[in-house]
Amino acid sequence: MLVSTQLKDAFLSVRQQTMRLCEPLQPEDYVVQPIADVSPPKWHLGHTTWFFETFVLPHSPGYRVFSPEYNYLFNSYYESVGARVVRTDRGNMTRPAVKDIYAYRAYVDEAIMAFLESDTSDTKEVRNLIELGLQHEQQHQELLVTDMQYILGNNPLFPVYAPKSNQATIPFAVAKENYVDIKSGLYSIGYDGTGFCFDNERGVHQVYLHPFRVSDRLVTNGEYLEFMEDGGYTLFVHWLQEGWEWVKQGAIRSPLYWHKINDQWCHYTLHGLEKITPAAPVTHVSFYEAEAFARWKGKRLLTEFEWEAACMQLNAAKPLTGNFVEANHLHPRPCPQGANQFFGDAWEWTNSAYLPYPYYQKAEGALGEYNGKFMINQMVLRGGSCATPQSHIRATYRNFFHPDKRWQFTGIRLAQYS
Repeated sequence: MLVSTQLKDAFLSVRQQTMRLCEPLQPEDYVVQPIADVSPPKWHLGHTTWFFETFVLPHSPGYRVFSPEYNYLFNSYYESVGARVVRTDRGNMTRPAVKDIYAYRAYVDEAIMAFLESDTSDTKEVRNLIELGLQHEQQHQELLVTDMQYILGNNPLFPVYAPKSNQATIPFAVAKENYVDIKSGLYSIGYDGTGFCFDNERGVHQVYLHPFRVSDRLVTNGEYLEFMEDGGYTLFVHWLQEGWEWVKQGAIRSPLYWHKINDQWCHYTLHGLEKITPAAPVTHVSFYEAEAFARWKGKRLLTEFEWEAACMQLNAAKPLTGNFVEANHLHPRPCPQGANQFFGDAWEWTNSAYLPYPYYQKAEGALGEYNGKFMINQMVLRGGSCATPQSHIRATYRNFFHPDKRWQFTGIRLAQYS
């Protein structure tokens, strides 16, 4: 648990990081919502501020809300807190203006800092709420990155969000694909540490796993291109029925952001349109695509329990160096793939449905809506990506999305039975 000085420093650091991510944006970029999955940057700025105002500042005596209307505008999905703007309408909010949202952030930040200086803030409940608020904002920082990529990547001019740093120009080296044997047995699954974790990671329990083999790196762009060139998107035999319908209805022929220009495959990145790097991990693929590729390859996807067991057994459970911001500009880390690399390249689709662990307990009140009510019709992803804040990268972290989603940095790791 964070002590007072650490808590204040962490609060300022996280809040300032969100602002830095928005520095390269033009005013028009803040409002656009091309699809329902993507929220406008202005909404992220407001919502992450609303979270602190709604859940922390009621504990501060005498606090006055910035604007009563903002609860309706920036509530995401908390039924317990009241009515809210429909998600698909977030891009219609041309007002309040961007400057008003920045004023809102400054107002709430000042109130939080003053509250943290008071004796009334020194309670376990308040510290836990602020810690959750910071973790929540870091989740939205990752969403900011991927949402901005979608917004700019659907602009016909393919504008650059941030120039490449020297680090981002480090070439990828293709690592030979090796499969590592994981023994059968009982494995402990779930978070058992003393730091922060989300409620869906709790409930340490034993899972028996049969022996299996796991690739020590992710599938590359070059390997995925072989799947495409072998009719991967035109042969139904590779696909789950629901995935095949998704391919047909959407006329899907490549990962998201891929464009064939003058017989050369390119993809949109936050540095603009670039040629595909064959040795880099393939990203922005759906669960359907990941599963179809694995089937075409004669392999399979890991379950989330196999993923966690392999990650821990191969001693890959420490965070990688470097977050996704350098000199106030975002750059996806080059992530050269090495042996037993389980973190930070791309979120890895697993073949596990997002369900509660044994002993899962939903928190009381509005915060009980944070994870539990989404445990249906979604698949688990593990490992973190180049857009994930470093403190979120741990072996037990459970991300989850519907199987058609691919605007995140999602990738593929293969496995097979021994």
